[in-house]
Amino acid sequence: MMTKAFAAYNATDELKSFEFQQRDTGKTDIKIDILFCGVCHSDIHAARNEWTSFTQAIYPMVPGHEIIGTVSEVGSDVTKFKVGDTVGVGCMVDSCQVCADCHEGEEQFCNGKTMTYNSINPKTNKVTYGGYAKNITVDEKFVLSIPKGLDLAAAAPLLCAGITTYSPLKHWKIKAGNKVGVV
Repeated sequence: MMTKAFAAYNATDELKSFEFQQRDTGKTDIKIDILFCGVCHSDIHAARNEWTSFTQAIYPMVPGHEIIGTVSEVGSDVTKFKVGDTVGVGCMVDSCQVCADCHEGEEQFCNGKTMTYNSINPKTNKVTYGGYAKNITVDEKFVLSIPKGLDLAAAAPLLCAGITTYSPLKHWKIKAGNKVGVV
């Protein structure tokens, strides 16, 4: 399936129209028709190739990792989602799912993780393209259900900034009334 998107073709130009072949939906994948995608500073830094100390830009690059959309297709082994569900995707679309980090729910440390964009997907050996596109294919483990009644445009940025603050609070078991600060 050909997918339309906006891509950075180099570190200095504006985003321009781009088309790419979206990967097929695998057994545990879902295809999402993108409704909204936030704009994060990470997208800008990545597109401008400003983070060369830990990643190199792969052009053309379709940024976007704060994605809200509607499920349009599900793989044969998908159990958590159905066509028509409203879902969200953050900065990862897959991992090896067999290493110790993956088994402990720490996929962000997996050496075989696949980022939403500017990453080589080990299953396809192709570059991943992000949310500034019409659709995306993601392993169901990296998809979140979005509650009904939420303002979808306002919810999209929560898939980055929201989880960035929520995750450490949950990890350290912070509860209402706790004080958090720098010592």
